[in-house]
Amino acid sequence: MDKEQIFAELADSIVSCKKENVLDAVEKAKVELEPSEIIEMGLAPGMSKVGTLFEKGKLFLPHVMMAADAMNAGVDSLKDLMPDNDGESSMGVIVNGTVEGDVHDIGKSIVSTMLQSAGFEVYDVGRDVPIQVFIDKVREVGATMVGLSALMTTTLMGQKDVILKLEEEGLRESVKVMVGGSPATQVWADKIGADCYAENASEAVKKAKELLCA
Repeated sequence: MDKEQIFAELADSIVSCKKENVLDAVEKAKVELEPSEIIEMGLAPGMSKVGTLFEKGKLFLPHVMMAADAMNAGVDSLKDLMPDNDGESSMGVIVNGTVEGDVHDIGKSIVSTMLQSAGFEVYDVGRDVPIQVFIDKVREVGATMVGLSALMTTTLMGQKDVILKLEEEGLRESVKVMVGGSPATQVWADKIGADCYAENASEAVKKAKELLCA
């Protein structure tokens, strides 16, 4: 089986929304692929497809949650094979989460996973995250970047609020800010003083490398 077939099988296992299918596909893929390839080229595209099917009404929220749970299980099964992201090997320390009032989790989780597989030390603080939790985590782990996801126009302002709080707390100069989510744009990022906007997980990795590894 060539790589493209393995990637397709991994993606299809995610779309099946069945944890056992994902774990079986990952186990087979380990023989041929690096963990980063399994995640970036197989599992993440599968999760993106699940999101598309959900938007089209072909899958429903329980399916999305099952697929996300299955993907997390697949990633967990690879952790022992991933580079150990200690302080010396890490390319940067990133706190990533979805802002307060917004319960969307899938895209943010994919970004966290791909950043981690690229060599960053990632602390995913989850969804519906209060401003102070971001601030406290930044201090606790010595973060060099904060990723702020917002999937609704009504919660987009939460990204700006976190940036303002970082400024108030004297942390802004030492922490880069990346924003994302369907209503966010580069224009919005510029308006609120974010360092960058990422349209998807692959771009998030690219932008993080540009900002933290230059």
